[in-house]
Amino acid sequence: MTFSPDNTNSMNASTDDLSQRAARVKLLLMDVDGVLTDGRLINVPAPDGSMFESKAFDSQDGIALQWLSWHGIATGVISGRVSPATAERARQVKMSYVYQGHIEKIPVLQEICAQSGIAPEHIAYAGDDLTDVVVMRRVGLAIATANARPEVKRAAHYVTKAPGGRGAVREIVELLLQAHGLWSDILKKYEVD
Repeated sequence: MTFSPDNTNSMNASTDDLSQRAARVKLLLMDVDGVLTDGRLINVPAPDGSMFESKAFDSQDGIALQWLSWHGIATGVISGRVSPATAERARQVKMSYVYQGHIEKIPVLQEICAQSGIAPEHIAYAGDDLTDVVVMRRVGLAIATANARPEVKRAAHYVTKAPGGRGAVREIVELLLQAHGLWSDILKKYEVD
């Protein structure tokens, strides 16, 4: 599979630039709602009458995030909402960084860079809404999901063909693994021709 940017947007990267940016990525950070999920929030009643929030995550996104961890590319989320479902999903897919309840995302990005020693130009960030643009403007590879706001797509180097919660993260992971020359290793592992 070959990835190319959405050429309808003058701010998107050329194919060569996109590959170079993706090859430098050591950390993939993402928003949650609208990127790892389709953005819908499901409130479910608990036996005591209280409500808890649930989310639906894509299984193909999940295995892809684990592939990144196998190859030393860290992952994490910066979300404005706090959700136990997000924390559990992050645990399942072995994320290194989980920040919830942060609408102001720049301080979190700075903290992650300081903790990890990874410079912003070696970070990819995927988002879908206005709060994500400030991070996207500070990282080496800015990605918008197909369902992102138009303003977010304009700030992106790459716009996924798949929407959030429906394979966008899998698409991003494949892009990164291809750029790092690792996609063929994944195919060999599963005996795919």
